[in-house]
Amino acid sequence: MSTYAAPDYASLARDIKRWAKELGFADAGISGVTLEQDEAHLNQWLEDGYHGDMEYMARHGSKRSRPDELEPGTQRVISLRMDYLPPGTQYAWDVIHDAEAGYVSRYALGRDYHKLMRNRLQKLAERIRESIGDFGYRAYVDSAPVLEKALARNAGLGWIGKHTVLIHRQAGSYFFLGELYTNLPLPIDAPASAHCGTCRKCIDICPTQAIVAPYRLDARRCISYLTIEMKGSIPEELRAPMGNRIFGCDDCQLICPWNKFAQDATEPDFAPRHQLDGAKLVDLFGWSEDEFLQRTEGMAIRRAGYESWLRNIAVALGNAPPSSAIYNALQARSQHPSAIVREHVAWALARQQAATSTA
Repeated sequence: MSTYAAPDYASLARDIKRWAKELGFADAGISGVTLEQDEAHLNQWLEDGYHGDMEYMARHGSKRSRPDELEPGTQRVISLRMDYLPPGTQYAWDVIHDAEAGYVSRYALGRDYHKLMRNRLQKLAERIRESIGDFGYRAYVDSAPVLEKALARNAGLGWIGKHTVLIHRQAGSYFFLGELYTNLPLPIDAPASAHCGTCRKCIDICPTQAIVAPYRLDARRCISYLTIEMKGSIPEELRAPMGNRIFGCDDCQLICPWNKFAQDATEPDFAPRHQLDGAKLVDLFGWSEDEFLQRTEGMAIRRAGYESWLRNIAVALGNAPPSSAIYNALQARSQHPSAIVREHVAWALARQQAATSTA
C-alpha cells in the first residue's frame, strides 16, 4: 500500500534523504535540469582540447548538460554522495615521499565503487516505488554523459573548487557521486555557495601544472589522466614530475584546507587491498598479467590495464633513487612484448644509470 494517497513531494523529498542515509550514502540533494553556464564551460573546455584522448566527453552532444535530453521526461536529479577515504590507510604524504613505494589514489585502494553505488541507487528507487508506485527514473554512476559535479553543486552537496573537484563544507572532497534522474516534480534544494576564496594551493601544488587557471584543468597534463585514461606513450617532460604516482593523483585534494573535515568511509569494501596504500614499486612491477588480473578483480585499478600498469610503474622506478633491486627489476622487463612498456623501461633504466653515475 502506498504511503502517499496523493504524492506529497515535500514529504517524499525528506524521506528520500533519510532513506539515502539508511542505505549508506553520506548525503543527498535535489536539483533541476538547467545547466546552461556549465554547458558553455564544457564546450569551451572541449574546444580548447583539454579533454585529450577522452573522445567520449564530446561524443554525446548536449545530452551531457541537458538531463532531459539524455533521459526524456526528467524533471529532477537526485544527487547522492558516498565518502570513500578508508580509515587506517597509510598517510598519503608518507607514501608520496617514499620514492620506493607506489602511490595509488585513495579512491582506488579497495572495491570499485560503480556497482556498489549503482546497487544502492537501485534500492533507493525501489523504496520510492514502494511509497508512491511506479515512477520514471534512471540511475547513473559514471555510466553515461552526466555533469555530475554541476548537478551535485545545484543540489547543495558542495561547490566546484579551483581544482574542478566538488568540495563539501563539512566533509571535504573525498567522496563519490551518483544520480537518480527522475520525472518526479520534487522540491529543489538551494545550490551550494563557493568557499575557495583567494586560496590557490591546489593550483600551486599540482606536480605537472595541469590546473592552468582556476576551474580550468588541462587533462592532458593531469597525472590521473596520464596513468588511467591515456594509453600509449607518456610525454617525456611529464614523466619526472609524476614521481611515484602510479594510478591517479591526489595532491590537489591532499593540500586542500577543506579536507581537514573529510569523513572516513563507512563502507568496509573501500578498505585497501593487497597493501596498495603503500606497496613497494619493485614488488608491484613483478606482478604477472595473471596476478594483476586476479589481484585487481573488482577494483578500479583494473581499468588502466596491465600494459599501462607496467608503464606507470616503470616511470616511477625511473624516478626512484638508484638501487640494484630497481635496476634489476627494470632490466627484467627490458624485452617485454609491449613496445610501450619497453620504451618506458628504457627511459627508466637511463635515469637510473644517470643517477648512479652522478651519485
